Formats: sequence, structure tokens, C-alpha cells
Amino acid sequence: MSSLTRLMIALSVGLLPGFAMGHDYKVGNLHIEHPFASATAASAMAGAGYVSIMNTGTEDDALIAIEADFPRVTMHDSVMTDGVASMTPMDRVVVPAGGTVTFAPGGLHVMFMGLDGDPLEAGEKVPATLVFEKAGRVDVVFNVEAADDAMDHGTMTHTMPATN
Repeated sequence: MSSLTRLMIALSVGLLPGFAMGHDYKVGNLHIEHPFASATAASAMAGAGYVSIMNTGTEDDALIAIEADFPRVTMHDSVMTDGVASMTPMDRVVVPAGGTVTFAPGGLHVMFMGLDGDPLEAGEKVPATLVFEKAGRVDVVFNVEAADDAMDHGTMTHTMPATN
């Protein structure tokens, strides 16, 4: 076997575990797949994050909070009514037993609020903690990706809960 072949095999074996793990996380019976955020314009005050959560268990669970280093991090659901998109805040998102919940452009999403002139840029990483009612806490990273397919949050109306 040539030294080049040995080198290629060694590199392949060394890289396989990274490819197998991918950008997924697990806590309890929940499998969290590919958290990502969309890159924002320089003037954006908020950015959006997305993720899929699969529940392989026999009991429902719920995502009850997302923590990250922003002034506010919330969950919203987007709804289109008579051609007008609006967002409604969500206190919890149920992940049904044996089911999957997908946060995606045009639907459920995470709002990272208070960018204040520090936009989310492609290639950045946003560390966060997902908090589940039953499974507990899991640290994840939202990779910031180009916003080609994401919905423009600047055209949406926001329904915000009253604060004390």
C-alpha cells in the first residue's frame, strides 16, 4: 500500500466521526437537528433561528425556553391572513410523542432580539440553550447561514405580550 493511500485512509477514518455526528444534539428522547439562524441585514434589530426537534419517546414534551446572549430570545409562530404575515409569541411548543416539530421560515421560529447594529453574519455561531419541560436543558449552536430562503421579518407585524 502506498504512503498516499495510507494517508487517505487515515484522513477518512479521522473525519468519519465528525460527519456521523453532524450538527445534531440529543437530550432524553429528543433529537435536535441542524439548528441554524439566518444572516441579517446590518440594520436588523432581530434575527430568526430554526431547528427540527424529533421526539422518539412515548410521552409529549415541550420546548419552554431558549436562552442565548441577546436582550430577548422568544419563540413565535408566523401566520398568513389575507396576504398579511403576522407573528404570535409562543410560551411553549409541544413536541408530540413519536412526532417532529420543525421551526422553519414562514412558520415556527426563534427570535434573537436586540441585535442593535451587530447583525448575524453567515459563518457566525450562536450558542444557545434549549429548555424542555421534561427532557431538561441542552446546549446547542445555531450556525448562521445566508438568508436566501428565509422570510423577511421586516415585513411582518409583531404581536408582543405586555411587559410589567
